[in-house]
Amino acid sequence: MWTQIARHITQATGQEFSVQNQRSVSGGCINHGYAISDSNLSYFVKLNQASQVAMFEAEALGLKQMFETATIRVPKPICWGIANNSAYIVLEYLELGSGNKNSWLEMGRKLAAMHRATCDRGFGWQQNNTIGSTFQINTWNDDWAEFFIQHRLAYQFQLAKRRGGHFPQLDELLAAMPQLLAHQPLPSLVHGDLWGGNAACTKTGEPVIFDPATYYGDREVDIAMTELFGGFPAAFYQGYNEIFPLDSAYERRKPIYNLYHILNHFNLFGGGYASQANRAISQILG
Repeated sequence: MWTQIARHITQATGQEFSVQNQRSVSGGCINHGYAISDSNLSYFVKLNQASQVAMFEAEALGLKQMFETATIRVPKPICWGIANNSAYIVLEYLELGSGNKNSWLEMGRKLAAMHRATCDRGFGWQQNNTIGSTFQINTWNDDWAEFFIQHRLAYQFQLAKRRGGHFPQLDELLAAMPQLLAHQPLPSLVHGDLWGGNAACTKTGEPVIFDPATYYGDREVDIAMTELFGGFPAAFYQGYNEIFPLDSAYERRKPIYNLYHILNHFNLFGGGYASQANRAISQILG
């Protein structure tokens, strides 16, 4: 497998590469991650079942689009494919560090700059992708509320009910959504899965984001998710608002956008996320 991957890297980069060293590193809870190197070059490789190659193809496309905005740093995708019944994606290897206040200021500023990248086709993306390992529908739609209701919330609720989730206020919630999301945002290129585990700083303090679930949507979805699991440092929000200030009504929409991720966590992991979703629904309708 590693020989096949090394051959693909050589073809993609034009630089001869062979795997002389490989070590397991964190690849998240979905994939297996490895750092591979020879005497000159290093890469990060994620592996999964061969059936998941489309997930890696979509990840590479999302990273490429974010990279091409020339705003915030992302690991550059090198190549992807199937080797020995495993799907793989090869990415630029980045040495990560802890960062400082200025790093997080720049994280906010550069994410705000990325959110300026827009699309005249509306909300969605050129292909479906995944959020974690859950299928994510990105069919184009000119209406943000309709897009988010149908392709984000309704789909996750459908999966959650199959898993045994019970949501007594669901009909009331869906009926209220068109009015709650009637603010007509511009389509922004969003990361789509921007929690603390998918953002970091390099050893030199440069902010970097990775593991995207990219699409064009309301930029607030990214900011909302940064607040879902503990929040980013205050400097991040300061930097973001310097460049692209948030609407005062963002606080009312934040629990709506984070409900999507809470439902997805229930669909991925079960447990107490269903009750957390019901609390969020009550908050939204309250």
